[in-house]
Amino acid sequence: MFSFPRNIHRTCLHSLLRRSLAFQADIYRPRRAILYVPGNDERKIRKAAATDVDSVVLDCEDGVAMNRKNEARSTISRSLSAYDFGRSERIVRINAYDSGSAVADLQAVLASASPPDAVILPKVEDAEQVNWINSQMLSLLGHTLPLICLIEMPLALLNLRTICEAGKTGNGQLSGLIFGADDFAAFLGAVRSPSATEVLVARQTVVMHAKAYGLQAIDIVDINYKNLESLKHAAEEGRKIGYTGKQVIHPDQVPIVQQAFSPSEEEVEWAKKLITAFEEHQKSGKGAFAFEGQMVDMPLMRLAQNIMQLMRVTQ
Repeated sequence: MFSFPRNIHRTCLHSLLRRSLAFQADIYRPRRAILYVPGNDERKIRKAAATDVDSVVLDCEDGVAMNRKNEARSTISRSLSAYDFGRSERIVRINAYDSGSAVADLQAVLASASPPDAVILPKVEDAEQVNWINSQMLSLLGHTLPLICLIEMPLALLNLRTICEAGKTGNGQLSGLIFGADDFAAFLGAVRSPSATEVLVARQTVVMHAKAYGLQAIDIVDINYKNLESLKHAAEEGRKIGYTGKQVIHPDQVPIVQQAFSPSEEEVEWAKKLITAFEEHQKSGKGAFAFEGQMVDMPLMRLAQNIMQLMRVTQ
């Protein structure tokens, strides 16, 4: 008899509840797959806009050569208003805080007739950088946008708590953390492997902090975009350790990744039954009650509601 989604026992409830905090119904926007597109390539931007992906990342950073940065800024600014991205969130990844290009990136993309829905700041290392980008957005736009921090340096791992706290205070709208495994491994001198065991501790540290602060956690990219079977396995592994989405670099990766981070039919059916039972017990004045051999209270009810919310917004 099915008693809990994906056969997870009650001992895992705490970690599942942490995961559910990112799925609040009033603020949650799914980022199961975020698709990077070079900001200077209008053909690829146009193609990405027509892709049924949760988030499109128009890139000013690694995907753009140094001598094409200005072109990327103008192309992104124009494309944000020129193309219909459908249901996809439009994110811009600017250059790093100390790159000398970040201010010009923000000035260009925030001046668009249709500013982006969110911004990614790469190579974040401390709270000062989070405060800086929020102040820049306030100055240029009059308000902040949802911010996603790309964690890819060892110092960032050591400062994750203060980074998250800075992003959640004042006018900050920190909504997610992305783990950048390739830059992290390169800095350490580690050799990347298909199993990603060389970055496992860092990968778990990022997701732990994300859930502690109610943020989405976006997992590492698979650069071998043609191996879709390996991608499916990696995405499922990422979800098992608590990630809510994954970076992708090719449209063919999108459906596999989004499926891996979507509620299964079994989970949805469990959530529907639990919500119905909960409502019936509430009408009779009962709080905690037994459901399929488990005690149910508000935290478990919240998990069921979040599963249903994710199911609704991703259909």
